[in-house]
Amino acid sequence: MIKRVFLIVIDSLGIGELPDAAAYGDEGSNTLVAIAKSEKFFAPNLTSLGLFNIVGLEGERSVESPLGSFARLAEKSKGKDTTTGHWEIAGCISEQAMPTYPEGFPDEIIEEFERRTGRKAICNKPYSGTEVIKDYGEEHTRTGDLIVYTSADSVFQVAAHVDVVPLDSLYAYCRIAREILTGKHAVGRVIARPFAGEYPFVRTTGRHDYSLQPHKTTMLDILQKNNYETISVGKINDIFAGRGISEGHPIRNNDHGMEVTITLQNRDFTGLCFVNLVDFDMVYGHRNDIDGYANAVTEFDVHLGEFIAKMKDKDVLIITADHGCDPSTPSTDHSREYVPMLICGKDIKSGVNLGIRDSYSDIAATILDMFNLPKETEGISFFKEIYRD
Repeated sequence: MIKRVFLIVIDSLGIGELPDAAAYGDEGSNTLVAIAKSEKFFAPNLTSLGLFNIVGLEGERSVESPLGSFARLAEKSKGKDTTTGHWEIAGCISEQAMPTYPEGFPDEIIEEFERRTGRKAICNKPYSGTEVIKDYGEEHTRTGDLIVYTSADSVFQVAAHVDVVPLDSLYAYCRIAREILTGKHAVGRVIARPFAGEYPFVRTTGRHDYSLQPHKTTMLDILQKNNYETISVGKINDIFAGRGISEGHPIRNNDHGMEVTITLQNRDFTGLCFVNLVDFDMVYGHRNDIDGYANAVTEFDVHLGEFIAKMKDKDVLIITADHGCDPSTPSTDHSREYVPMLICGKDIKSGVNLGIRDSYSDIAATILDMFNLPKETEGISFFKEIYRD
């Protein structure tokens, strides 16, 4: 049977609007098609695995004999953010959307936050993370007030200059916010957003997410309960609030994330390595930087070639995404899209078209099937369709 699964999430690589995309303001979104038009896009390894053989993407980039098997996955959860997407990948579907705040947070939340932190809050509206520090950074450095803002996602974000609010203090303030934001105000994530330097300021790598715990059992819980290793790379540990994770590796950027993942290939372990590469979304998708996004995929594809060459006989690689973030649309927010699923390994059949799947959670069901574990999550396994028995 399978010994190790490496599950890599290319954060926000959507492949076309879902049927209900219009309800989210995302009609016409297709992240992959948008970036594939850029001259910076070159992804021979993803292409050879069958990326452009997926239903809806067939065309001149399709290959005759894909090295992997592939599917187009729909999101069943209500939402289009990081938390709901990753939870669903892990087998936990969110039937109710997490709260969002297009008009800012209500007075009672802000007042409680100010009382408990001892600092005033400024901004309190949806904002771009880079623009908010341009517009409010100088007031913050002058007064020490905390910059509180949100987005189209279910997030409460706190920005502060590292010379005004030490990182440990910013993290403590975010933990306070996490304690406050419960019940009907239980946002998916509270995010610390440190920045540095002089105007117009730059964000640092000290970001930290404080997520809710999944409301249902996930594949991570089941794997850990059955003594399999569950290794996280990137913000996976934050997304699941540490639950079901045996070992976490924070990363600086996409390149570092793949370097860490390739290093983990050299270790002897049995279980799951769950990877999130956030730069696609955070640095390029939200900035509507088509060429930057395309180039990031190109750079990932180089690492992917190295990774595939080093895979061992009982390894499986799965590549997917958690939502879209089409950089070619006027919106800078996530987009409600299908995501790709590519899977390969010595024990995995090549060229199997798994069609359109109803939920990201089919990945969780399949991984549990690989380890012959009981299916206590949502989703339908496709393991029997692709396993070389």
